[in-house]
Amino acid sequence: MLLVDVSESLAFGTVSQTKRDMLTEIAATLAFAAIQNNDKIGVIFFSDRIEKFIPPQKGRKHILYIIRELLGFVPESGRTDVKVPLEFLTNAIKKKCTAFLLSDMIDANPDGTPRYEEALKVAVNRHDLSVIEVYDRRERSIPDVGLVNIKDSETGRDAWVDTSNKKMRLAYEEWFRNVEQTSTRLFMKYNVDKVSIALDEDYVKGLMTLFKNR
Repeated sequence: MLLVDVSESLAFGTVSQTKRDMLTEIAATLAFAAIQNNDKIGVIFFSDRIEKFIPPQKGRKHILYIIRELLGFVPESGRTDVKVPLEFLTNAIKKKCTAFLLSDMIDANPDGTPRYEEALKVAVNRHDLSVIEVYDRRERSIPDVGLVNIKDSETGRDAWVDTSNKKMRLAYEEWFRNVEQTSTRLFMKYNVDKVSIALDEDYVKGLMTLFKNR
């Protein structure tokens, strides 16, 4: 099963592609690998709701349908709620499966703690879950470029931010580090394999690292 994030935060990208572009390529690669291994493959597209569920099947026609959906799917919501697909996976897929959660994993409380721990705990007791996180290095820090208008891609809200304020920049960087560290500890706690892949990296190497650690 592929749990594919389709929220608007994935539209961000400051290199040759967006996070959504890379995530789509990775999902397609995993789907083709499953078919080559004669496995059934299914997909859960999610935002802060289940946008679309494609039940697991085999066959070339099925994989081509999945690829078309990966390339052209338009979600109804732009927000993110990682617990939603995890809960759906637990309830909808009764037999133990191999599942990959593909997201930028930006779903945390104001203190940086993940909002999906309980759902993760239940899901990993039933399924073999791995996390593939994609990110842009630029989103982890704010450059000093003066007064700029910043828009939240998921909520549509915008605000003027004085990026020359060093205290603000450091607070943002600290929050992002805390999100990364607390989520990493959470995955270790529940023995969930995870790989983080930057947009300027070769995702094939990241996938190979993930599979070697499994």
